[in-house]
Amino acid sequence: MPTTLTSHNARAQRLLATGCLAGIAAIIALVTFLLAREHSLARATAVRNSANIAQLIDADVQRNVELYDLALQGLAETVSHPDFARIPPRLRHQMLFGRAIAAPLRGDVLWLDTEGNVVADSLTTPPRAGNFSAWADFQYLRDHPGNALHISPPFRDTLGDLGWCISFSRRIETADGRFLGVATGALRLDYFNHLFRDLNIGVDSSISLISDTGYILARETLGSGEDVAGQNFAHSPGMRPFLEGGRSGSLTQISGLDGKERVYTYTQVGKLPLKVVVGISTEQVFGPWRRTAGMVGFATVALCLGIFMLTLLLRRELNRRQRAELNLANLAMTDGLTGLANRRRLDQALELEWLRAQRNRDTLAVLMIDVDHFKVFNERHGHHGGDSALRGVAQIIGDCIHRPADLAARYGGEEFVVVLAQTELYGALVLAETIRKAVQMHPPMGAGLSRVTVSIGVSALRARPGVPLDALLCSADQALYQAKAEGRNRVCSLEGGLAQGPEQKTPAEPAQ
Repeated sequence: MPTTLTSHNARAQRLLATGCLAGIAAIIALVTFLLAREHSLARATAVRNSANIAQLIDADVQRNVELYDLALQGLAETVSHPDFARIPPRLRHQMLFGRAIAAPLRGDVLWLDTEGNVVADSLTTPPRAGNFSAWADFQYLRDHPGNALHISPPFRDTLGDLGWCISFSRRIETADGRFLGVATGALRLDYFNHLFRDLNIGVDSSISLISDTGYILARETLGSGEDVAGQNFAHSPGMRPFLEGGRSGSLTQISGLDGKERVYTYTQVGKLPLKVVVGISTEQVFGPWRRTAGMVGFATVALCLGIFMLTLLLRRELNRRQRAELNLANLAMTDGLTGLANRRRLDQALELEWLRAQRNRDTLAVLMIDVDHFKVFNERHGHHGGDSALRGVAQIIGDCIHRPADLAARYGGEEFVVVLAQTELYGALVLAETIRKAVQMHPPMGAGLSRVTVSIGVSALRARPGVPLDALLCSADQALYQAKAEGRNRVCSLEGGLAQGPEQKTPAEPAQ
């Protein structure tokens, strides 16, 4: 019974531990999944918002480029028209720049002749003096026929105070391809900075306009940053993803300019060699998520710790219950007076050991022990004295048994039984004599009590199929009666015909 209770308790504790670990793992997995999904949603939302901002800037840049291109086309058509020379000088400015949208905020539009001299200027009349024959874009357009729009790298304005600019230029030529000059318009890069400042994208975020050759045309950083307009970062590791990443995309990286980590979204401006790059600070993107994740993580840890503590408490209660049940089981199997096994435990042990002996073809031995003249002793010393004597005898019997498989039990009244597994007759007789002598030599079991002695009947039987357990018990019982009949305080066995008393020696070991 105690073994069964222990097995059930161990199984219950395993199930409890497994359930606790599975529950904690499920909670952690669920919270991790939800937080990971929220993290992805936060990034996707930032990328979508950045893409919308980039599209707005894209549309504005394309509109400005288209307006400049229309002005340049109008200027080129007017200059190449055969009747242009006959137009009065006072009307030429209106004819050349009537469709120009150039203004000090944006820049200017110029007509350069075949030598690179400024012939007409959208901002002033007469035009500002200047020669651009050494300008690389002028030389390129002069030497390459065609009417494609050409966009220059950033440069500083040399005619006025426009600062950093980029130019849009077209070749002016006759119908037969003869070079007549260059129509060029300068767009101030500061114009884009004014445009970017009107877009509130958050602290430490940035908007940049870059060229396909790695020039930063404009950059606005809300919160920090330096003016890097006009500088080339083609060889910077942070610039390469934008130059090599196709027409559009998104990535997260640390800026090489200010060391801030951002979620970048970039897109190409139409068919132009320009890209708009919008970078949203990761603190702005993931800051709310991190705070939420911190609170959820703290709550999750608290919940898991709570589950773990409850599991420990429940396990402790299970152990307490097991100990209580084991105590009850032991009480149910223990004689209350002597502390030895009771008759119920004895019957179970005899049945179990007999079946094991039958299975293994072993010998099972039994000692039947009776306290001599106990009724007279009980009448002389009373029930209290008799109980003390029984407790003393039981203690001596228990002290003489050392093997875990052996069992000492109170059979009833003043009788005791010792079950010896895998023990031959000789070994049983030796142990019986040891018990008898120990009881005889023991001082009185209490103050004013007489000494007591015991008679012991011994039986040992090799278990075989078909042989009942009662045969072993009856043989030991008959041996006990023989010991009493022969004068008590002795050991008897029917199988060996041996008897031991105060005047006899321990039986010799049988001859081999």
